[in-house]
Amino acid sequence: MRKIWAASLAVALGASALGGVRASAAPKDGGKQLDITLLATTDVHGNVANWDYFKNAGYTDKAGNAVGLAHAATAIKQVRQERGADRVVVVDNGDTLQGTPLSYYYAKQEPVTASGLTHPMAAAYNAIGYDANNIGNHEFNYGLPLLDKFKADLDSPLLGANVLDAKTGQPRYQPYRIVTKKVKGNKPVRIGILGLTVPGSMIWDKANLSGQVTIEDMVTSAKTWVPKVRAAGADVVVVMSHSGQGGLSSYDPVAAGLGAENVSDRIAREVPGIDAVVMGHSHQEVAQQYVANQTTGKPVLLTQPKNWAQSVSDVTFGLQQVRGTWEVRAASAKLLASKDYQADPEVMAVVKPYHDKTVAYVNQVIATSTQEMSAAQSRYKDTAILDYIQMVQTQTVAKAMEGGQYANLPVLSIAAPFSRTALFPQGDVTVRDMAGLYIYDNTLEAVVMTGAQVKDYLEYSAKYFGQVPSGGTFDPETMTQVQYNGQNVWDYNYDIIAGLDYSIELTQPVGQRIQGLSFNGAPVADDQQLVVAVNNYRRSGGGNFPHIATAPVVYQQQQEIRQLLIDWANASKTIDPDAFFVDNWKLTVDGKPAA
Repeated sequence: MRKIWAASLAVALGASALGGVRASAAPKDGGKQLDITLLATTDVHGNVANWDYFKNAGYTDKAGNAVGLAHAATAIKQVRQERGADRVVVVDNGDTLQGTPLSYYYAKQEPVTASGLTHPMAAAYNAIGYDANNIGNHEFNYGLPLLDKFKADLDSPLLGANVLDAKTGQPRYQPYRIVTKKVKGNKPVRIGILGLTVPGSMIWDKANLSGQVTIEDMVTSAKTWVPKVRAAGADVVVVMSHSGQGGLSSYDPVAAGLGAENVSDRIAREVPGIDAVVMGHSHQEVAQQYVANQTTGKPVLLTQPKNWAQSVSDVTFGLQQVRGTWEVRAASAKLLASKDYQADPEVMAVVKPYHDKTVAYVNQVIATSTQEMSAAQSRYKDTAILDYIQMVQTQTVAKAMEGGQYANLPVLSIAAPFSRTALFPQGDVTVRDMAGLYIYDNTLEAVVMTGAQVKDYLEYSAKYFGQVPSGGTFDPETMTQVQYNGQNVWDYNYDIIAGLDYSIELTQPVGQRIQGLSFNGAPVADDQQLVVAVNNYRRSGGGNFPHIATAPVVYQQQQEIRQLLIDWANASKTIDPDAFFVDNWKLTVDGKPAA
């Protein structure tokens, strides 16, 4: 879930102070000239086929986009055919192993670490013929063993210069690769590809990484490794930076002792010797942008293709031979939209067995719902479908507390409105309905917090809403997901608490909105102790909510919340909102219901 919120952090500078012109040095007379192409994808998130597993249908959106490596593969193969494979390098910038039921199924339901099957994403990349893959933050979601299996299955190297072994301090993964291209009649060209990833995984996947790896600041690591890539003979240096730009972070870098999150533009600006930076993580699309390096004054090209393989960055390096070596005289980029290409039959054939098994899995009927339940209004109204999550989390933690030190404490539950399209139909409820409701692979944890801390937490969460003037009207389309301190507060960073009654008074400024906070009709005391069920991402500090990351952990059994929802439905067979829906919170304007 820590990918879509970062979209707000990527500052789309567009043409930049350099005017958007093609980066170009003064031409050198007499030397040969040659164009080399680099094609890049990023943030594929388990998408190979153009398929929406949650809807059991082909992917569609208003813009007519296509998702998945199969469509991107056709664009890549066409460029290879038109320009010559000896002139084309293909890379991926990470966030591959999480994001669809396909990637989930082969991590958890039929894990490739146990079956020995080639990971479906590796099979797709291999069929296309990638030259290098970078590590994204979501590569760590299922633990290092799965990542190591993916690495072993890839034909191309998996890069991660700043992912260090916790014991040795040395890179756990290959830092860079030099790809040599031999174009007939020309001296070979050596393209150096350096891989870097965002340090925030040390928070987001602490349970999977603590004591095993550390992730170094990206700018620091680039300063170490770019000169080494040059010294190894690279004529062209490309940094794959799984990071947005603009300098903002979803966590406090100082408090966390980590490097900042969105630093791709800083890498270009502060580290000399780079010709291009492929950005990622933020799910933005940037065709072509330039940043002047502060040491050399030379423009560095930045580009970022659209997530889910919806587009491919097509980078052209114009090279000129000077005193027997190649120099980059120009760099430019454009985007190839995957929707403009048909799915590649070879990639589709490779993924078909995996795809078919995933479709069969997600369409299993697990329960019957007595009513239709929609998440469409969950971000501004208490809804039964979100209370289903709250109920399962509360029951799971309460059962675990029985007979223990915290058995007599109230158990609360935190959930966020991840999806606006989730729906339990009246009648059959399937695995994909559950997966559509809980789209992330989070595990359940619980902490002990005080009443005062819970109130602070809710005040922080309520920054999601815009302020309404006294006598005004709340508009959910314009007054949710608003900017706060320069960042959009996305739906998944708005948390709702079950187990307490409260209202959010929208005429008040952020920090003064929570009113009537009570438990069983009595005001919550500042020192009252409460057990709070929460997902591991939030408990680890994701979203930078107050108190939660430092609160004592009282439950942590590595149980996936989505699987708990499925297991409850399987066991109960009937989902009846009358049995669990509690209307415990509301938005108000001047003390009256706002929505």
